Amino acid sequence: MAAAFAPHEALAAQLIPHAAEGDDGSHDIAHILRVFKNAMRIHAKEGGNGNVLAAAVLLHDCVAVEKNSPLRAQASRLAAEKASKILDELGWNSDEIDAVAHAITTHSFSANLSPETLEAKILQDADRLDAIGMVGAARCFYIAGRMASGLYDPVDPLARERALDDKLYAIDHFEIKLFKLADGFQTVAGRELAAERHERLKTIRDMFLDEIEG
Repeated sequence: MAAAFAPHEALAAQLIPHAAEGDDGSHDIAHILRVFKNAMRIHAKEGGNGNVLAAAVLLHDCVAVEKNSPLRAQASRLAAEKASKILDELGWNSDEIDAVAHAITTHSFSANLSPETLEAKILQDADRLDAIGMVGAARCFYIAGRMASGLYDPVDPLARERALDDKLYAIDHFEIKLFKLADGFQTVAGRELAAERHERLKTIRDMFLDEIEG
């Protein structure tokens, strides 16, 4: 598996055992690899410290907190604290550990914090790319099933006469969060990729509505 994280396969071999916990298929090693590939695409155009970025990607979800947990907004902070301990045990210097921790802490939408370094901006963009487009839609419906939510309100799927509620209906999550993500990307390369995936996401929602409305 570590070979898939080239050119950081040696680092991946060290960190993969810590990279994901729990059984959430939307935040598993496959998600981490997708985020890594996104991050490397952006890094190739934007620059930054590749080693710090790779470590931040590999450990950004090292603490599992369910979407409906009251601790959800603390997930990235908890992951940063755990990542710092892991890297300290591996002999990383304090500046690089702090850089990784900052990137992890600020990557999360729920944390609502601004990334200040280039590596943090790239991680946030790379992670959010996995929340839009085809994969983002798939993850949305996967999480809805995990949380025992319905797909949509059969009477009012577009919430014209009710409040949006993505705890009840998966399709509501598109309006509440997913459609807003493309406007918040931090890097030029990230914004370019996000624009394409945002259009895909709108197409998926439109096709979904077409089928349920007949």
